[in-house]
Amino acid sequence: MYQALYRKWRPTRFADVVGQRHITDTLRAQLESGRLSHAYLFTGTRGTGKTTCAKILARAVNCTNLQGGDPCGECPACRGILDGSVLDVVEIDAASNNGVDNIRDIRDETRYTPASVKKRVYIIDEVHMLSQGAFNALLKTLEEPPEHVLFILATTEINKVPATILSRCQRFDFRRIALHDIAQRLEEIAEEEQIPLTEGGARMIARLADGALRDALSILDRAAAGSSGPIDEEQVASGVGILAGDTAVDLMQHILTGDLTAAIGQLAESYTAGRELGAVLDQLLGLIRDMLLVKTSRSDVSALLSPAYSIKTVNRLCEGVPASRLIAYTGILQDALSRMPRAANRRIEAELCVVRLCQLNADDYDTLSGRVDALEEKLAHGVVAAAPAVPASAVSEEDGFPSDADAPPPSEADMPMYGDMEMPPRRKKKPAPPEKLECSPQWNDIVLAAKKQLKPMVYAQLTFAKGILHGNDLLVACDDAVTCELCSSAAVKQALAQAAQDVTGKQWRVKVIEESKAGTLSTKANPVDDIIRRAGELNITCEIDD
Repeated sequence: MYQALYRKWRPTRFADVVGQRHITDTLRAQLESGRLSHAYLFTGTRGTGKTTCAKILARAVNCTNLQGGDPCGECPACRGILDGSVLDVVEIDAASNNGVDNIRDIRDETRYTPASVKKRVYIIDEVHMLSQGAFNALLKTLEEPPEHVLFILATTEINKVPATILSRCQRFDFRRIALHDIAQRLEEIAEEEQIPLTEGGARMIARLADGALRDALSILDRAAAGSSGPIDEEQVASGVGILAGDTAVDLMQHILTGDLTAAIGQLAESYTAGRELGAVLDQLLGLIRDMLLVKTSRSDVSALLSPAYSIKTVNRLCEGVPASRLIAYTGILQDALSRMPRAANRRIEAELCVVRLCQLNADDYDTLSGRVDALEEKLAHGVVAAAPAVPASAVSEEDGFPSDADAPPPSEADMPMYGDMEMPPRRKKKPAPPEKLECSPQWNDIVLAAKKQLKPMVYAQLTFAKGILHGNDLLVACDDAVTCELCSSAAVKQALAQAAQDVTGKQWRVKVIEESKAGTLSTKANPVDDIIRRAGELNITCEIDD
């Protein structure tokens, strides 16, 4: 019968345990010196070797021929514990045996000496699952057990273990296994098992395992079962249900350029190929993490990057992308991943996430400084192109400046008759368009008057905008489309209109425009505004009669 790789290759000696030398060296030293504790507590994430070390320690304390602190594997005690014939070494799953009665049975059994070995060993796995009553029943026995009893507790959630238990045990913290250690071990096992695993495939499996060697062996087992050729990155990605490295980079490139059609198309291909869309979004999040490291670090971070992407590839993706934009991406992805398990349609949820990634708005940025940084870096790298200059006659009223150039010619019915002559009707004269975007002197007072009714972010943006009093209109010229959208809400316009009326004593119609769309339009300073500005400089109070 076939045996899973993680079971077949479970270490039988401390020397075979990968990535936990700080623990195995200490345990071997204690075994050689005979200074063993009566209770041990092993804690750490899944697949890092807690139960493995507990079983090795159980054999080592009963071994009659220790080999440098490791069990020999040949004596009757070692062979009996390995094949399960020794009943004095008991492994208990606290997840299913968590009641106080189960612990009382253990407490009663500790009175009896072992039948065939030196010490009776109790390995309690997932000890944090015990009930409060079970913990209380274990306290006294754990503190002063008989000399022939050894307790080994293992848990993945140390925060759930009571302090009274922690203080009675010798604690060992298992670390996540390093990526290169996992990859090296995978290559050794693949060579022994005659599995055609490539170096790139081993690195990708190591990254997906997230520091757990058991998970890495399970992924290798799955990839080897469904492949007849070499197990490379593409084969691993297909077996696990994630994107290959190049595919993830291409998807990120589409998102950075805002190519929504290509990004949704690539997501649809992944869905058709049977890949888990949650894993795809999680992979994008990992790639953004690497980009943030490269973007924000002042030193070489090549060793910290995921093995699936080279430093050259990540550097290419980071060109012209501000860190604040990447942080906004992480917020969108994390929101989508949190909603994905509850979504009625996971594909729609993933596609909506991609839409938000391709079309960021002001609300996606955490801070105002982040938005400013994003806009500055876009301008520095030429991402945002300035709108071409347009003549004043081409600007419509919706842009903030009235014009009659595009008005349709009057019909014959509208043409008044004067004898035999047809005279065109006179058009109502409208104020001339402004010639230069010069801020009116009352603008600062208007913004200050509206401060209490505005959100802090909107108020900060308006301090950088330009306010022009033209005719009966208050034109608010914003620096970019994001700010223009932020200031175009009805609440902001109403607050500005009321503030302008309070400052000038006149009613104004507020229009928000984007300054770049105004082209070369200019406005001559209003004589009245100029008088008010100069009077303010001389500290003279002026009363102007409209």
